[in-house]
Amino acid sequence: MKTRLPWIPLLLLLVAASACARQPPPVLPDPPGFFLGLLPGCAPAVTTFIAYDVEKRVSKTPERFGKGAIEGVAAPEGANNATSSAGFVPLFAFGLPTGPALAVLMGGLMMYGLQPGPMLFQTNPKFVWAVIASMYIGNVILLVLNLPLVGFWARIALIPFPVLGPLIILCSVIGAYSIRFMLFDVWVTLLFGVIGYAMRKLHFPIAPLVLATVLAQMLETSLQQSLLISQGSSFIFFNRPIAGFFMVLALASIARGMWLQFRSHAPEIALDDADE
Repeated sequence: MKTRLPWIPLLLLLVAASACARQPPPVLPDPPGFFLGLLPGCAPAVTTFIAYDVEKRVSKTPERFGKGAIEGVAAPEGANNATSSAGFVPLFAFGLPTGPALAVLMGGLMMYGLQPGPMLFQTNPKFVWAVIASMYIGNVILLVLNLPLVGFWARIALIPFPVLGPLIILCSVIGAYSIRFMLFDVWVTLLFGVIGYAMRKLHFPIAPLVLATVLAQMLETSLQQSLLISQGSSFIFFNRPIAGFFMVLALASIARGMWLQFRSHAPEIALDDADE
């Protein structure tokens, strides 16, 4: 297939359209889920929490989140689907898997003589467009399956917590043990379960801890690589336009969070001063 079409932007558009088609009605098409899904190592576990935080920040009634707000459920689910679809863009365009699942898929494709990368569109165009078409067909199949089964999924929420809670703990313990078949992992799981329960009771946000747990190793590795390239100079994070933009954005986000926290406690401090 000899073509001069800009196939990478076209691939972005088609996969983005497929990801956006999965978004539930209460939520706008999820930019964090799709665009963060293009980055290697940015797993759905990360984008779901980011989407939840973004949806909560833009909501006119953020106090409803954590109490059954449909937006708080739909946004992470939409981000999860968008991230999964977005990972195919760097895989097919550059041969870069964004996560373990796509790395396994890439290995399977190579076993069948398919080399993901820029030449895949020229050597096997039918395969690429078949995969993209399958994303749209998958949306239709999901719709057909979920509409008649929505009552069944809703009834799961009616299961009493004394029954559902032990089942969740059992699945968590089995999942932790099955990774390395070590009891140490089970004890770590139970320990952090107790920590999470204490944090919820003390009204500490759990999402930052989960994000830090997922991103800490990747952040440390990337930091070491950047410092090695710059021979220990931290200016490497600011002297490139893209890196500087994201650093400024991160600092602005931290400053905004601190300002909102200070502003929310300002009336309480004023009332305490007035009482004294």
